Amino acid sequence: MRKVIADEWLTLDGVIQAPGQPDEDPSGGFQHGGWHVGYFDDLAQRQVVDSVVNAGGFLLGRRTYEIFAAHWPNASKEEQVLAEPLNSKPKYVASRTLAEPLAWQNSTVLQGDVADAVAALKREDGQDLP
Repeated sequence: MRKVIADEWLTLDGVIQAPGQPDEDPSGGFQHGGWHVGYFDDLAQRQVVDSVVNAGGFLLGRRTYEIFAAHWPNASKEEQVLAEPLNSKPKYVASRTLAEPLAWQNSTVLQGDVADAVAALKREDGQDLP
């Protein structure tokens, strides 16, 4: 049995949108994208790399899936330490609007009730799902 691990970047006042890049997600008029970059140090980098490399796959929402699928298959040479596992490992996507087949390799839309689908993933053998 494996765990689902929530890995979120969140400000103390509750902002979670667009931590990585200024233009990552401007929906709703959000103008503060890239807020996390200034705080990303060596310790944070090691934690992210360890989490991604050691993951058994990834549980993603539709929006995160779309952002990741647009970036990671075309990642730079310097980003390959993250790109390789993100591209090659299974991705399980919670979405009511996306349909199979998904363009990003090894990606699957969770079917039926999301809570039941995630519970089934947890019952499988394997490494944890961040």
